[in-house]
Amino acid sequence: MLSHSGKFILLAVVLLGSACQRLPVPESAQADPARQTQKETNGTYGPAQSLGTIRNPAVTESSGLVASRSMPGLYWTHNDSGDGPYLYAITPAGESRGVLRVDGARAIDWEDIAAGPGPVANRSYLYIGDMGDNGSSRPEIVVYRIPEPTSLDARSTKAKPQVSQVAEVFRFRYPDGSHDAEALLVHPASGDLYIVNKVAFASPSVYKAAAPLRPDKVTTLTRVGELRLPSLFGGIITGGDISPDGRRVALCDYFGGYEAVLPKSTKTFDDIWKERFISINLGKQKQREGIAYRLDGQALLTTSEGVSAPVMQVVRK
Repeated sequence: MLSHSGKFILLAVVLLGSACQRLPVPESAQADPARQTQKETNGTYGPAQSLGTIRNPAVTESSGLVASRSMPGLYWTHNDSGDGPYLYAITPAGESRGVLRVDGARAIDWEDIAAGPGPVANRSYLYIGDMGDNGSSRPEIVVYRIPEPTSLDARSTKAKPQVSQVAEVFRFRYPDGSHDAEALLVHPASGDLYIVNKVAFASPSVYKAAAPLRPDKVTTLTRVGELRLPSLFGGIITGGDISPDGRRVALCDYFGGYEAVLPKSTKTFDDIWKERFISINLGKQKQREGIAYRLDGQALLTTSEGVSAPVMQVVRK
């Protein structure tokens, strides 16, 4: 969600970006071997395509997106602040496939959702990040975790939702003061949790909570990296995801996307935060805030705030 100051910054960034697009690219940048190597390492994505629009009228501010692990072919999304604790299941074309109310959860400012392991082996869990903080004033943030349902009544609605198991509640604080953050990521093998903060005209930081997570205390996150993004506007990061194979990270902002790949010779996942991210053209959306890998890892899907927002996809070549 954007505060008044955030909207002003976004307007300034858009105007600056429009001006920068008219500037010639230096020959040195065009021939940068490091950029070429990184591009080859990450592969390329095809052009952005609209798969459809979100049909559920209750979804007016899609702020997070993740591919379902227990119901392949479906995706989970949720609204930004102002809604209750609801998750909405959609198809890639945006068709509604039911609504889930997260039992035991509050929705102050939900910003992202992730999928990953949990306490029961071979079962998928959903993690919902209540971590929006436009004023950088929250002393603690909250992440909810529920077992992902293996079925959902497609006829369920916000008025008559299906109800989840009671959510586990994890409370976190940053080691260096409060931050606004909209990107929540969970590693598909380790269950380690990551948050990337949102900051204009500066490099965003990555914070980690190592699994197993503890619901019985406030956990201080560990700062594990500062990202190098190919953006003039810093880290206005609005969403993120880790690929199902645990080797790639995708982030998005209002203008596009970024991806980093863990080298095959590297065994420690946290080394990925040292890698250079490459830009991905995700197409035009009103206010992009959700990004997710397709379950096979061969495509990225994105959503945006707004009524009947388009679901966009780029496919890996």
